[in-house]
Amino acid sequence: MAKKDLKIPPKALVICGVIYSPQVSLSEIKSSTEASFGNIILEVGPVPFTWTSYYEREMGKGLLRSFFAFETLMAQDSLADMKHQAMALEEKWMVNGSRMVNIDPGILTAERLVLATTKNFTHRIYLGKGIFGDLTLIYQKGGFSFLDWTYPDYRSEIAIDFLTRARRLYLDLIKTQRG
Repeated sequence: MAKKDLKIPPKALVICGVIYSPQVSLSEIKSSTEASFGNIILEVGPVPFTWTSYYEREMGKGLLRSFFAFETLMAQDSLADMKHQAMALEEKWMVNGSRMVNIDPGILTAERLVLATTKNFTHRIYLGKGIFGDLTLIYQKGGFSFLDWTYPDYRSEIAIDFLTRARRLYLDLIKTQRG
């Protein structure tokens, strides 16, 4: 295939899943993520983060979960940079070396949700800069499908509802930009 035949995929909708201690102001988290990723156009939460106790040792009990979608579409290959921006934001709220906020950026397209992570695993693809892409959900037959490794909170009704609405917004934004 000639280089001229390569196609750059459309930009993606940036989403962030945020887990945080109630000691941190949600409005502060929102304004900080907006400074990095653009205006929030859709949000869900906060809801109690009850799917796992994984974060409690570092962040404490009574954690909350919110999801944000941002208006500015980003190149799909910028996910590693977005994760580094998110990690820099997390440092802002660290207490005695422990995070009080966990920000997981992802890219949502018509076909899939890919989250950024620093942890390698069999199904994760290395993106560069110490970051892996986790194919978390795929969209097929009119809805999101779970994969064996999809995180429990991303299987939840609140997450699927949020992502379904975010996908509709994304498709509208793509149409507007093309038209």
